[in-house]
Amino acid sequence: MPTHEGRIWKFGDDVNTDLIIPGKYLDNYDPAHLASHVMEGARKDFASRMSEGDIIVGGANFGCGSSREQAVIALKHAGVSAVVARSFARIFFRNSINLGLPALVSADAEKLFSDGERVIIDSDSSSLQSADGLRTATIEPLPPHIDQILRKGGLVPYLKTMLAERRD
Repeated sequence: MPTHEGRIWKFGDDVNTDLIIPGKYLDNYDPAHLASHVMEGARKDFASRMSEGDIIVGGANFGCGSSREQAVIALKHAGVSAVVARSFARIFFRNSINLGLPALVSADAEKLFSDGERVIIDSDSSSLQSADGLRTATIEPLPPHIDQILRKGGLVPYLKTMLAERRD
């Protein structure tokens, strides 16, 4: 997984998929449409104020609720570069990896950083660091196979690469 730099958007515990992409917007599965309403259930102006590369920091059980992959699609197409949380709902974590959106576990990121602060995620050192370098949160390292999937942009691109390599 490459290094990411962006501004933090903090959310608390139990951010469910209805907060990430409210069900009333699921009448149209176009990623741009979903992205224009991302996080609307939790912070009405998020989609209009966030910038490409920004990072969501959440508490425990991020992505709970339904198994809809549109929640991840909305985040990714809005330009969110990663979600860092104390813990993730299993299906949200799996959807994130499959679709190429880093879902990273950190026990202390939520406490160490403020909303709007610029940070850098360094996958080589498994850390989330303030832009001024004064504070660092540890990120649990991803298993190598998950890191490989993320580096390829998700499960489908990863599998296409693996199949192409086998044919050669």
